[in-house]
Amino acid sequence: MNAVLRRGGLGLVAWLVGIVFFLPIAWMALTSFHSEADAATNPPSFGAALTLDGYREFFGTGGGASPWPSLINSAVASIGSTVLVLLLALPAAYALSIRPVKKWTDILFFFLSTKMLPVVAGLLPIYLFAKNTDMLDNIWFLVVLYTSMNLPIAVWMMQSFLAEVPVAIIEAARVDGARLPTILARVVAPIALPGIAATALICFIFSWNELLFARVLTGVVAETAPVFLTGFITSQGLFLAKVCAASLVISLPVLAAGFAAQDKLVQGLSLGAVK
Repeated sequence: MNAVLRRGGLGLVAWLVGIVFFLPIAWMALTSFHSEADAATNPPSFGAALTLDGYREFFGTGGGASPWPSLINSAVASIGSTVLVLLLALPAAYALSIRPVKKWTDILFFFLSTKMLPVVAGLLPIYLFAKNTDMLDNIWFLVVLYTSMNLPIAVWMMQSFLAEVPVAIIEAARVDGARLPTILARVVAPIALPGIAATALICFIFSWNELLFARVLTGVVAETAPVFLTGFITSQGLFLAKVCAASLVISLPVLAAGFAAQDKLVQGLSLGAVK
């Protein structure tokens, strides 16, 4: 009886925590369907009339700038960098987890230590490099930059995932004459697919949400969705309904990717937790 009550209490606490985390998103979604006058009321007017004016303004039907170029740039930068990260991280993680590499823990710590540097500390040298190489406002420079930013954490994550791959299967593939690319593509990757999916999703989210470098290094041609979103904060004030509509639309790709890969994400993040 006590065990049942304990499980019920933990379940209730979990639901309450989930609702607390979901409330800001629900509030943002509701505000996006209000007019600017109703969205600016304090306290909020939950029973106000609903309208699509915020979404019309975001998509430029009222004469504003279209968000599609920025959304396409974010998709190119996020998907392109994620694919490059996976192509580079998988062999590196294989070498650190399966192949004998001396002092592999030191190598992993070095990878992770690169994430300890404050992002703003590297902003000026990267800006000067992009300026001197005529790479400012270039989406492909962002792809390379996001790849280098996400590669350390991807190698760290995938090393722990690939460490769970049975070595006997890899040795059997070698006996059959399989080369390293074949082993990675047909043996290691299918077994570690949940971990690879979790790594890809996290890298995609990091790239899609990145604002600082995109704000400084892009202008008109390579502007990403988060940079486009900051354009709604003007000297005339904060248009709350339009900002909420834009935030909800820009968040949808990440939410959709997380929902589609939720089973692989849970499997990947829990891989190796139970021996």
